[in-house]
Amino acid sequence: MDADRRAMSGAKGRPPSLFPLFAEIDTLPGIGPKGRDALAQMGIERPRDLVMTLPTGGITRRQIDRISDARPPEIVTIAVTVTRHFPPASRGRPWRVHCTDAHGGDLTLVFFHPRRDWIESQLPTDARRIVSGKLELFDGLAQIVHPDHMLREGEALPAAFEPVYPLSQGLTQRMMSKAVTAAMERMPEVEEWIDPQLLKDRGWPGFTDALQQAHAPESPRDLSPDSPARARLAYDEFLAHQMTLALVRREKRRLRGRPTQGDGRLRQAVLASLPWPPTGAQTRAVEEISADLASDRRMNRLLQGDVGSGKTLVAMLSALVAVEAGGQAVLMAPTELLARQHARALEPLARAAGVRLAALTGRDKGEMRAQLLEDLAQGRVDILVGTHAVFQKDVHFYDLRLAIIDEQHRFGVAQRLELSAKGDVPPDMLIMTATPIPRSLALTQYGDLDLSVLDEKPPGRQPITTVMISDQRLDEVTARLHAVLEQGARAYWVCPLVDESELSDLTAAEARFQSLRAQFGEDVRLIHGQMPADQRDAAMADFASGRARILVATTVIEVGVDVPEATIMVIERAESFGLAQLHQLRGRVGRGQGASTCLLMYHPPLGETGARRLTTLRDTEDGFRIAEVDLEMRGAGDVIGTAQSGLPRFHIGDLEHQPALMAVARQDARALLERDPALDSARGRAVRFLMWLMQQDQAIRLISVG
Repeated sequence: MDADRRAMSGAKGRPPSLFPLFAEIDTLPGIGPKGRDALAQMGIERPRDLVMTLPTGGITRRQIDRISDARPPEIVTIAVTVTRHFPPASRGRPWRVHCTDAHGGDLTLVFFHPRRDWIESQLPTDARRIVSGKLELFDGLAQIVHPDHMLREGEALPAAFEPVYPLSQGLTQRMMSKAVTAAMERMPEVEEWIDPQLLKDRGWPGFTDALQQAHAPESPRDLSPDSPARARLAYDEFLAHQMTLALVRREKRRLRGRPTQGDGRLRQAVLASLPWPPTGAQTRAVEEISADLASDRRMNRLLQGDVGSGKTLVAMLSALVAVEAGGQAVLMAPTELLARQHARALEPLARAAGVRLAALTGRDKGEMRAQLLEDLAQGRVDILVGTHAVFQKDVHFYDLRLAIIDEQHRFGVAQRLELSAKGDVPPDMLIMTATPIPRSLALTQYGDLDLSVLDEKPPGRQPITTVMISDQRLDEVTARLHAVLEQGARAYWVCPLVDESELSDLTAAEARFQSLRAQFGEDVRLIHGQMPADQRDAAMADFASGRARILVATTVIEVGVDVPEATIMVIERAESFGLAQLHQLRGRVGRGQGASTCLLMYHPPLGETGARRLTTLRDTEDGFRIAEVDLEMRGAGDVIGTAQSGLPRFHIGDLEHQPALMAVARQDARALLERDPALDSARGRAVRFLMWLMQQDQAIRLISVG
C-alpha cells in the first residue's frame, strides 16, 4: 500500500494532538504513586479516562447570611468570624472552634484528630472565614463537623451546585475535581463529527462545550442522561462504537464468499416428513439465509428466536442448502450436552433427507475419532455437529460451506473476527441465539451482523401455565407430582446449587435428589455440571426414554435440552435466578402434546426485585418482553454477561435509557461509510479523530478506500 493510501486508510498512529490525553495519569499535577493507584482501581489510567468520567451526583450548597436562616440538616455556605478554640479535654474528644456570623449567631466547627498547628493556622482567632458544609443541630446548637471548605475572604466561593465524582479508597472529591480540571486543560480543539442537521435538531452543544457543561452541572437536571450535554456525549460513544461495527461488517462483506445454491430436493424431503408445515417466520428466515448463501458475498447472519420458535429446523434446512450444492455444514454448540442434543434432534431430519450427520466432541478419542475425521476430510460426512473441538487443527473438511454457531452470546466481536479467518475460503456464518435480546442490545452487540428473527411458535407448541408457590407448600407439590407421574408425566426439578454451602442456604441438588429418591425411588435421576460427561448423558438418556420420570438438575439444562414428554418444570428458589434464565428453563417444557406447568417455588418473604421477576414470568411467555424487563432491572452487562459478550463498557452512554440514540448512531455510521468509504471528507476525518479518542484503534485499521 503506498504512503498516500496508508494515510487515507487511517493506518497511521494516534493524532499528535491527542498525545497529552493519552499520557500516563501521573503526568497530571498532584497525582503521585498513591493517587495513580487509587485512580487505577476505578479503571482510570490516562487523562482521557478522567475526561470521560462524569459526576454521578451533586450537592446543593445554599448561601446564607445568618445561622438562623439554615434549615438543618442542610449544606450551607456562610461567612463567620473565628472567636475561640476549644482543644479536646481528653483523648478521643473532638477539637471545637466557636464562630459567629455577622449578626451574632453562633456556629461550632467540629474536628476529630486535627493537628494543632494545622487547625490554628487554618482558623486563627478573630479571622474571617467562609465555611461550607453540612449544618446540623446538636443539643439545640448549630454545628458543622469537618467543613468541606474553609476559605479566606476573596477566594472563589464553592459552586451553588457542586458535582460529586465516583471515588475509590484514597481519593477525595477535591483531589478528583482538581485532576479532572487538569485533564480537561489537555483537551485539544476538535472538528465537529456529528451530522450538522442532527446537531441542530437535537439542540446539542459542541463536544468540548458538552464536556465542560457535564463536568460543571448547575442543577440536578444537568445530571440527567437526557440533558443536552450528556445526550450528546452518549451519542459520541455510540457513534464510535457503531462505526467500529460498520467497519467490521464491511470488512466481512468484502471477503468474497462462494455462491452456494441448492436445488431444494433435500429440503423438500425434510419438509414432507414433518407433521405440520413451518411457520411464516421459519420460512422467511430460510429464504433470507438461502439468498445470502447464493450471493458471492460472505454471509454473517444472526438467527434470533425465542424458546421453542423452531431454530433447529431453520438450521437444518440452511445446512441442507450447503449439502445440495455439494458442500458440507458444521453446527457448533457451547457444551457437549447441547452438541449431542442437537445431533439427536437433527438425526431424524438427516434420515428423511438421506444425508450423513455425525457428532464430534472433546470426548471422542482413538479409532472412532480417526475414522470420523477421515470421513469428514473425504466428504463422506455431510453435516458435522460438535463443540469447539470442531475447530481443532486436525479437523479438516472436504468442502465446508456453512458454519452454524449456537448460543453465540458467549463470543464477542473479536471472537467473530477470529472465527471468520478460518479456512482458505472461510465459510458462510449463521449464528443462532435462543436468548431474546432487546433491540438496543442487538444493535450494540450484533451490529455487524444481518438479523433474522423467529417471532412465531410452531403450531404444536402448547402454552405453559406458570404458577408462583411458596416452598412452605413443598408437601403439596410432591403430592401433586405423585398424581401426575402415575398418569405418565415427566418432570424437571431445578435447584440452584450443587453442594450445601456455608455461605448460602439455597437447597442443594444433591440433597433434593436424595429426598425425592426416598419418595419416588428409581424414577429419579440427577444431572449437574460437575458430573462426568458419560454419567450426565446416561441420566439424560434415562429421562428422555422414560426409564426415569424426574430429572433433578442444576442450570446445566437451561439451554436446548429437548424432551417433548416432559410437561412439569419445578424451579426451586426461583427468586435466586435471573429472568432470562428462568425463561430458558421454563422453555424446556411445553414441547410436546401435553399441557405443561412451570412451578416457581420461592422462599418467603419475597423481596421487591424477586417478586417483580417472578410475576413478570408468570404473566407473559413473550421472551422479548421478558428481556426488556430484565434489561430495565439488571442493566445491559448483566443481561448477556459482559465478561463473555464482548459488550462495550460505555463511560457515559446508557443502553437501558438511550436505546433510540444507539439506533440513530447505527444508521448514521452506515450512511457515512456509504457516502465516504475512506473517511477522508472533513466529517470523515473528524469521525476518525473521534474513534482514536474513544480507543477504537483496532477498527481504525479497517478504514480503507473501500
